[in-house]
Amino acid sequence: MNKTELLNKIKKLELVEKIRFIANAFPNKVVFTTSFGVEDQVITDMIFDNNINVNVVSLDTGRLFEETYKVFNSSLEKYNKRIKVYYPQTEALEKLISEKGPLSFYESIENRKECCNIRKVEPLKRALAGMECWITGIRAEQSSGRTQMEMIADDKAYNLLKMNPLFDWSLDDVMKYLKEKNVPYNSLHHKGFVSVGCEPCTRAVKPGENFRAGRWWWENNSGKECGLHTNGK
Repeated sequence: MNKTELLNKIKKLELVEKIRFIANAFPNKVVFTTSFGVEDQVITDMIFDNNINVNVVSLDTGRLFEETYKVFNSSLEKYNKRIKVYYPQTEALEKLISEKGPLSFYESIENRKECCNIRKVEPLKRALAGMECWITGIRAEQSSGRTQMEMIADDKAYNLLKMNPLFDWSLDDVMKYLKEKNVPYNSLHHKGFVSVGCEPCTRAVKPGENFRAGRWWWENNSGKECGLHTNGK
């Protein structure tokens, strides 16, 4: 089933039913990647609370905030469901740290993208292997580059369909859902952190700054992406 056919079939469905339809269209071949951000927690709740057959996975870079791990653990306790974790390849990470040290990503965009590739992109490739549809928590307003994406798109980089269920949601929509459903979320969001990634690469957003300003704040023109959602737009 191609993107156009899917859109025609699900456009009138409620959001949870959209996800269920995708899961039924590709049995055991749908994966949702969560970083335990607020958007991801909405989708996690929809999947787990409605027993939808979607593989829920996470990429642990080894540099996450303690608060992120607390959300991970709270989610396991709330839903009693499995979240599969992918870590960076040991040899690649050992080589990077041995040759360039633990903070090489501050030195250049190339070094930062190398770190992101080892800690995020390569594990993602393993997580997506054999899948036919990838669900993400991307929202259009998160960055200028993401406004060009769609709710359902062909991801040519990974050769699968990519579904962004919350594409047209606002941050207010997300937070309202979490509070109404009593879904655990990261306490850093009450401290000015809008987008939460690796601890050394994330800071709180200052008043007037855009959504992605807290990510890789020392870079001026990097596009503010780690590489997970740039190749297959």
